Amino acid sequence: MSEIKDKSVETFLDELASKQATPGGGSAAAVMGAQAAALISMVCNLTIGKPKYAAVEAKMHALLTESEALRHALIGMIKADVDVFDKLMACYGLPKSSDVEKTLRAEQIQTVLREATLVPLECAKACVKAIELSRVAAEHGNLGVISDAGVAVMAGYAGLKSAALNVQINAASLKDRPFAEAQLGELDALLQAGEQVAEQIYRIVRDKL
Repeated sequence: MSEIKDKSVETFLDELASKQATPGGGSAAAVMGAQAAALISMVCNLTIGKPKYAAVEAKMHALLTESEALRHALIGMIKADVDVFDKLMACYGLPKSSDVEKTLRAEQIQTVLREATLVPLECAKACVKAIELSRVAAEHGNLGVISDAGVAVMAGYAGLKSAALNVQINAASLKDRPFAEAQLGELDALLQAGEQVAEQIYRIVRDKL
């Protein structure tokens, strides 16, 4: 079976719309983040080499390196979300006819729930990074594609908010509350920072239109 990243957009959307549990919202959040990174790269590629933007060419080259690394990381997170959700569903399917089996099943579920909380948290962090990188594209990118920098920041913000929902739903089922609260605290900080910065960058773009 081919990996999600190797499938067409239409195939991915067909699978997203189907009765299958995966891919789901977590993978969609990673796609949003990857789109943000890709749009930042687009702005870089359409700025680099233009005489009018020679003064910022080195800055845009550096940004392109970061945005491409981030894009590939987020592409990997699309599959990571599917993998961890499939593992969790497998745990819920474990036998529970005896006390021993029930205990083992519960332990396995909790172990995978920790991972299922951390995977979307990493996606949220990556989406915040995309939001931050979009500022450079918005401030220094080619004005002919400045709206794409705006779409990038909005895609990154949508990815952040979407990934957050997946952190929250899995953290709610964790019995290790100190661990869960620690992840939720980190998530809250990401959400606060991301929201403030995204709005600032969106306004920068709007002012240049």
